[in-house]
Order: sequence, then structure tokens, then C-alpha cells
Amino acid sequence: MTYPDAQVRRTILALALGAFAIGVSEFATMGLLPYYASDLGISEPVAGHAVSGYAFGVVVGAPVLAVLGARLPRKLFLVMLIAFFALANAVAALAPSADLLIGSRFLSGLPHGAYLGIAMLFAADILPKGKRAQGVAKVLMGLTIANVIGVPAAGAIGQSFGWRWCFVIVTVLAAASALMIKRVAPVEPADPAASPLRELGVLKSRAMWLTLLVGSVGFGGVFAVYSFFSAAMIDAASAPSWAIPLALSGFGLGATFGNELAGRLASWSRFGGALVLLLGMAAAPVAYALAMGDWVMMTVSLLVLGCTAGLVIPLQMRLMDVAADGQNLAAALNHAAFNFANAIGPLLAGMVLAAGYGWAATGWVGAALALGGIAVLGLAWADARSGKLPGGGIAVPA
Repeated sequence: MTYPDAQVRRTILALALGAFAIGVSEFATMGLLPYYASDLGISEPVAGHAVSGYAFGVVVGAPVLAVLGARLPRKLFLVMLIAFFALANAVAALAPSADLLIGSRFLSGLPHGAYLGIAMLFAADILPKGKRAQGVAKVLMGLTIANVIGVPAAGAIGQSFGWRWCFVIVTVLAAASALMIKRVAPVEPADPAASPLRELGVLKSRAMWLTLLVGSVGFGGVFAVYSFFSAAMIDAASAPSWAIPLALSGFGLGATFGNELAGRLASWSRFGGALVLLLGMAAAPVAYALAMGDWVMMTVSLLVLGCTAGLVIPLQMRLMDVAADGQNLAAALNHAAFNFANAIGPLLAGMVLAAGYGWAATGWVGAALALGGIAVLGLAWADARSGKLPGGGIAVPA
């Protein structure tokens, strides 16, 4: 069905606003950790459970909610997901104890993967076939703009007026997104044949698992560098205090450009687009490692690394090609896979740091993970070339 251009634009804006709220909630919480640790009278390691609790909520919630919501119309499901996200953040804003804060962050993470995955599918469905990847990119633009503008602004407000205001802002943004989606998004009827069992059928697809593994491994390279960047800038490069937020905003600007680039690359070729981004994801950490001690060049390398963050888009388009009747689950699992990368990248980088190899080693870990992603991508491409999928389906290389 063809929809009016104005309605499509408003719908994508509403979906992107939800992604923006999710991005602010996820990343600003990390920067405000010392403040809610002090206010709640807990140590910073304990306060860190609020961050890991959110990630755990994403990994658990993405597949579970995607399956449970299989029979619902996507518009209704999206409104429910982002409204629940708003409610969970409101609880975090009012949390009187560490336990309630950690629990509310887990609840906040539950709709993350399902919302973003289904929002991308919704955006793709309301656009003409040749523009579907660009629709996916525009929804994800909300996440990247959150890193450029939303996270620094929420952090500044949280530091000046109290950490709880960060969650108040996110609550308002998420609620606004829910209202906008309800008001402007077209109504797409639920698929009468949809069912949880049909969604679960995609779990048999080797092509889907290989695609998810590309992101789980390869994107870990981004987080291996990003997670320790601020500490490296202070310790190894003696960077001025203003340089760190500037560099992190540069990463967000790079990601904003990278999303637009990734949408075009994915329209050209799913595998080719993913390969280009993974090659950049391997090269930027090498440049970062070699530039260690020079904060200007470290900043430039982080900006370049941000340009590769659109990897999620060609992988999402590949999942749409191979997921058949399990589109919701595959899309949600894509975001769970990237959150797994968020765990494995810092874990491995932290291990080499603990072993005494120095800050540059995080760059080498990042490059190794990106190369691992390229190896998995090669295997996925070879599988697609063979033309075989479980159940007799055909996987055509794109």
C-alpha cells in the first residue's frame, strides 16, 4: 500500500523520537553513574548494576516480547512498547533505593530491542521497495542524534539539577513518541496467520544466526575502543577536560553520517555494505592504537569509528531477506546481538588492560573483533552463494 509522503515523514519522525529516547536513557545513565551512586549511598561498582541490568533486560526482552507480540498489529505493539518504556523510566526517576533503580533499569531494557526492531520493519513497510533501507536508517538516526545532542544535554541537566531529571526527560520523550505513533502512523492490520510458533520457526535458519553473529562479534570492536576511550584520553594523552565530550560528540556525528551511508550501502548490497563498514571498523581501531598519546588523532580515529556504526542497517536488511515468517523476532534479535557485542567488546579489552598491555591494546582488540566479524560475514556469504537455507528455501546473495 502507498501512503502519503507527509504521513510517512511524520511516522518516521515519531518512530525516531522513540529511538532517541532509548538512546538517551541507555547512554546518559553511564555518565550519571557517580551521581546516583552518591545519592543512593552505594559504591560505583554496585551502581554499575543499573547499567548491566539494562543490557540484560534488552537481551531477555528482545526475543520474548517479539514472540509474544506476534499477533498484534505493529502500530499497536509499538505504542505499547514505547509507553511501557516511558513508565519504567518514570519509576527510575522516583526510585528511592538502589534495588528499585536497578529493577527499573532492567524493566526499561525489556522493550528496547523489540521496539527498535519492529520500528525499523514498520518504517521499511511504509516506504517503496527501493527506499526501505533508507527508512531503517532514518529510524536509527534517533539513536545517533541521541549521542550527539541528547546524551550530553541530559548529562548536563542531570549534573546540574540531579540525576533523576535525566529519567524524567526520557519519560516525557517516550510518552510523546507513543502519542505521535498513535496519532500519525498508518494502521496496518495484523497478519491473521501470525503466531508465536511461526515466529520461532526462524530460529532454525542458519542464515539468520550467521547474520546475527556478524554483529555480535564485529561490532564488539566499536565497544572495545569506545568503553575505555575517556580513560585513555586522560591517562595516556593528558587531554584537556573539554576534549573528551567533544570527542564523544564527534563519535555521534560520525555515526549520524554513517547511518546515512549505511542506508545507501545496504540498498546497493547487503554483504558488500556490511563488508565496507567492517573494514572501516577494523582500520579505525588500528589508527587509534597507533595514535595513542596524541589526543587530536585519537579523536579523529573515534569519529571515523563512529562512521561504521551503521553496520546494523545492512545486517537488518539481510535479516529481512532471510527471516521469512519470523520478521519480528529476527529484527529484535538483531538488537540483542548488538547488546551482546556491547558486553564482549569491553570484557575482552578489559582483560588485556588487566594483563598490563596498555591503552593501545584496546584498539588492537577492537580490530581483531572487527576482523572476526569479516570472517563470519565471509561464511554467511559462502552459505548464501550455495543457495541453500533450512527447509529448502533459497538464500540469494545481495
